[in-house]
Amino acid sequence: MMSRPDPKEYAPFYAGYIARVPEGSILEILERQPGEVRRALAAVAGERETYRYAPEKWSIRELLGHIGDAERIFGYRALRIGRGDQTPLAGFDEKPYVAASGADTRPLADLLEEFAAVRAANLIVLRHLPEAAWLNMGTANNNPVSVRAVAYTMAGHVLHHMAVLRERYGVGGRAEGR
Repeated sequence: MMSRPDPKEYAPFYAGYIARVPEGSILEILERQPGEVRRALAAVAGERETYRYAPEKWSIRELLGHIGDAERIFGYRALRIGRGDQTPLAGFDEKPYVAASGADTRPLADLLEEFAAVRAANLIVLRHLPEAAWLNMGTANNNPVSVRAVAYTMAGHVLHHMAVLRERYGVGGRAEGR
């Protein structure tokens, strides 16, 4: 079983995401999350998909679109670093990504399917990395990061946003990866 990353393997910003990830196999947690997210959002009525809990906040659709965008970026980081690429990787500002995504024009079911597909592709890469590659270190957003930390960040990022959906939007049950 892959152990939790050491704090030296990631930027302090990601500590909150990583702390949300329960004990257990990170690959199993990552595998279960798309179904958990789908179940948590199943009761959202079509007209509520564009709901924002406050002006200037993301809609439910935009939040899910952001999860998909971040999943792609985290997966790219894991691939590059896992393959030993030492080229520094840029960070990203999620606000312009969401603004340009058009997520509010897409049904929630479509965004859920997209997240599941991206996660499935990332899992193929992660499952086939040699064990030693999980400890490979690279640079992302001017900070050192390991593949292991990226995988935990993927899971924790989803858990963070599912908590936001519960607390701020009144949507969904648990998506704890358990």
